[in-house]
Amino acid sequence: MPAPHTILHVDMDAFYASIEQRDNPSLKGKPVIVGGASGRGVVSAASYEARKHGVHSAMPGATARRLCPHGEFLPVRMAAYRAEALKIRAIFESFTPLVEPLSLDEAYLDSRGTEHLFGSSEDVGRAIRRRILAETGLTASVGIGPNKWIAKLCSDLRKPDGFVVAPAELAPFLAPLPVGKLWGVGEKGVAKLHAAGLRTLGDLQRLAEKAVISILGPGGALLRAMALGEDDRQVTPHRQAKSMGSETTFGHDIGEPWVLAAWLMEQVEEVAEGLRSKGLLAGGLEVKLRSGDFRTRSRSLKLPRHTQTTSELLAVAKELLQDLCASDLLPARLVGATATDLARPEQVQRGLFDPPPDARPAKLDNALDAIRARFGTEAVSRGTVWRRRHGDAAGREQD
Repeated sequence: MPAPHTILHVDMDAFYASIEQRDNPSLKGKPVIVGGASGRGVVSAASYEARKHGVHSAMPGATARRLCPHGEFLPVRMAAYRAEALKIRAIFESFTPLVEPLSLDEAYLDSRGTEHLFGSSEDVGRAIRRRILAETGLTASVGIGPNKWIAKLCSDLRKPDGFVVAPAELAPFLAPLPVGKLWGVGEKGVAKLHAAGLRTLGDLQRLAEKAVISILGPGGALLRAMALGEDDRQVTPHRQAKSMGSETTFGHDIGEPWVLAAWLMEQVEEVAEGLRSKGLLAGGLEVKLRSGDFRTRSRSLKLPRHTQTTSELLAVAKELLQDLCASDLLPARLVGATATDLARPEQVQRGLFDPPPDARPAKLDNALDAIRARFGTEAVSRGTVWRRRHGDAAGREQD
C-alpha cells in the first residue's frame, strides 16, 4: 500500500522581489533585482522577469547588471521580508503544528491528523495558498507527496503559483526526469552522473544498488533511493539555529576604522532585529574582518548574559572590531557580525542574584523594529549609520 501523501512543501514565489512589486505597483512586470547594486554586492532575489535574462540569487551584482542592464536594482529590506514571513508562518501553524521552516520563504508541513479539521492534504494546500494570497497579496507554489523529497520536487515543477500532487505510482512519474532534479546534486554531481551514462532518474532506477555504489561510491545508494521516490526524513518543527549573522562586502576597500565601525553597527542592528523577530537570545558575538587581499580573521566573546538588545551587542562588537583593526587587515573589504550560542528565553537560567534587566533598551528596540517594518530599514537608524549612508564626514566621531 503506498504511503499517504501528507507532506507539503510550500515555497513563496520570488519572495523578496514579489514583495517589492506588491509594495510598488509600478514595478509589476519589470525585472526586479533585490541586492547587488554595488560592484561587489550579491543578488539576494530576482523576479521572474529578471530570471528570463539569466539573473538569479547569489549572483555577483556586476554579472546581474551585465545580463540585465535595464533591471530595477533595489536595496534589501529585510525587516519588511521578515514581517511577511511571520504572517505566512502563522498561516502554516494554523493548519498543523508540524511545520519545519527552511528559510523565510520556504517550509515543510506534515498534515497528518488534520483530516477531520481541514480535509485532505490537497485541501490543506489549496487553503494555504488562498490564505497567503488574501492576507499578503503574494503567491506560493505547493508540492504534495509522501515525503520531503517528493513534495519539494513537486513544488519546483510548476513555478510560479503552482500546485502539484505526486501520483500514487512514483517510479513512472520520476523516471523521465533529468538527474539534475535530484535533491542535493549540483553541477559537479550532474557531470559525474552523466560521465557514468546516467542521465535520467529512470537510468538510476534500472541499476541494482550494488552497481550504483560501485559507480558512484556510498552516496550512490541514496541517489538510487531518491530516484525510486524514497526519503525517510521527518518533518521537524521549530528547528533552532545555532547562530545568526550578517556581513557586507564593500564596493572598495576601507581603511578608516570609523567607517568600518559604522558598517558593523548596521550589521549588528540587523542581527539583533533578527533575534527579536525569532524570539531568540544570543550568548556570544563574533566579529569578522577580511582584508583587501582576502585574509580573514575573527574575534569572539561570550556575553555576560544572553541578550537580544542592540545596545548590548553593539558594545561588544565595537570592542572586538577595535582589536581586529589593530592587526594588519586594513584596508578591509568585508566586515560582519554573528550572534552565537542562541537560545530561547525559557532555555536561559538567570543567576539567583542577577539584577532585573533594564526594560528601556528593549522598548526602544521594539519601537525601531516597528518603524522599519512599516517604512523600510532606512526609515530610522543610529547617527553613525545615517552618516555612513549619506556620506557625512562627521561620522568620524564615534556615537
